Amino acid sequence: MSAVPLAFILTAAAGLSTTVGTLLVLVVRNPGRRFMAICLGFAAGVMVLVSFVELLPRSTAALGFGWGCLTFLAGLLGMFALDAAIPHSYEGVADTRADDRPTDLRRLGLLVAVGIGVHNLPEGMATFASTLADARLGAAIAVAIAIHNVPEGLAVAAPVYAATGSRNKALLWSFLSGVAEPLGAAIAALFLLPFLRESVLAAVLAAVGGLMVFIALDELLPAARQYGEEHLSILGAIAGMAVMAASLWLFSR
Repeated sequence: MSAVPLAFILTAAAGLSTTVGTLLVLVVRNPGRRFMAICLGFAAGVMVLVSFVELLPRSTAALGFGWGCLTFLAGLLGMFALDAAIPHSYEGVADTRADDRPTDLRRLGLLVAVGIGVHNLPEGMATFASTLADARLGAAIAVAIAIHNVPEGLAVAAPVYAATGSRNKALLWSFLSGVAEPLGAAIAALFLLPFLRESVLAAVLAAVGGLMVFIALDELLPAARQYGEEHLSILGAIAGMAVMAASLWLFSR
């Protein structure tokens, strides 16, 4: 399979994993705080390791150390600016109770869906660009994003389902928040493919690394600590790093 169709497939799969979180709400109702802490920590570990072991080294090798680090920092600052302009949080949303006010719950669910959707746009671009550079790398990033999209889907579905009692509405809003990722891939294809060359792709990969480190440190690990007990979040991060390091080593042989 050529790189572009594969990039769209991986991006769509990662984005639509939000529906897995919805299924947890509809079937399990409360997946448990330990489960959430481990999942969030695991995704953070995967993102941090991939960023520093794969993305940043590839960029500095092509652009030089200074330019590679500058584009990495640009990715960090860009994601910070987006998060500051349109913040979103899903800490504790899974604990929503059905006896809370339906109007407030519905509004909460829709606001979380919009916030997550906006944040998913650059994640879709990241998966797309990484797959163009290396299918193995794109698959690794897609897995990390898919794992962290599960609790995001849960965060959207839980208040909507509690407010409306409608499985279809919970699934719909969770699905729409995930669709932003393949939309981000389409935007990346529109603007990136016409100018695709080694230096451009190297800069994009460094920026993707900065984006993912920001997500891991600012969003995933703090949320994991909110859900977890003691060091459960960091154990999840260590497990994520170990699994991703092992997979990268195996696929590089």
